Amino acid sequence: MARSLSAVTAVVLLAASMGCGSSSSPSSPGDAGDVLESGPATPGDGGALPADASYTIGDASVSASRFVTGVVSFTPGGCAGFGAASMPGIVEGPPVGGGTTHGSIDVVSLGNGGTIVVSFAPNAIVDGPGPDFIVSENPFWIAGNPSGVYAEPGEVSVSDDGVTWQTFPCTPTYDPSASDGTGTEPPYGSCAGWHIVYSSPANGISPLDPATAGGDAFDLADLGVTHARYVRIVDKTMEDCPDAGPGEPTSNGFDLDAVAIIHAEQP
Repeated sequence: MARSLSAVTAVVLLAASMGCGSSSSPSSPGDAGDVLESGPATPGDGGALPADASYTIGDASVSASRFVTGVVSFTPGGCAGFGAASMPGIVEGPPVGGGTTHGSIDVVSLGNGGTIVVSFAPNAIVDGPGPDFIVSENPFWIAGNPSGVYAEPGEVSVSDDGVTWQTFPCTPTYDPSASDGTGTEPPYGSCAGWHIVYSSPANGISPLDPATAGGDAFDLADLGVTHARYVRIVDKTMEDCPDAGPGEPTSNGFDLDAVAIIHAEQP
């Protein structure tokens, strides 16, 4: 397992050293110097547009700062690694939902117990009527059965200063013998990662409409919070992570696709 973690950490640090605008120790969310920032790229290829640009989704122009604009820190857990070479761009920009039949591969896998902290600078989430932001993972219906969702739940927290966090109650039922292998079963409470993601730049479904976008929507009012600049996600699966050497899995745990702001400080 140590070999896998070292490899993933090396990828993140290499990205930082190659001009991504990060310090070599992204451990303080409140320090803007720790944020990895990507330059112009094509949505869906692991890159993202600059924060002051916009995406055309359907007939709408959506500011890039309505989505993740930087990764503050990434602490991978066991059997992580998928998508890490394309950080931070792969979690920036709009979701690339796969619908009911298959999960998106435009994701980074956190690994068992892994953690990621993201920011939206110069934007922020504000409390408005109903849900305020949506977290997109890549669940899908197992064998096309809507009652059998392949879900890798994650605990979601928010912060305005990157130091003090408020957490939505994520309460999966832990079952090591769960038939899908994730080690968890519903009910998931306020976890992310268990609702199908429908929105994608390819289909024009708005990523800002909780009624159609899919994913897991969160309301700051549920935590008594009115303003948040950071979102933290912690994997809550209990998947097997065998010590299989170089061939061990790299896609365990919560797979982050995107975070979209419904109610934003800046349009």
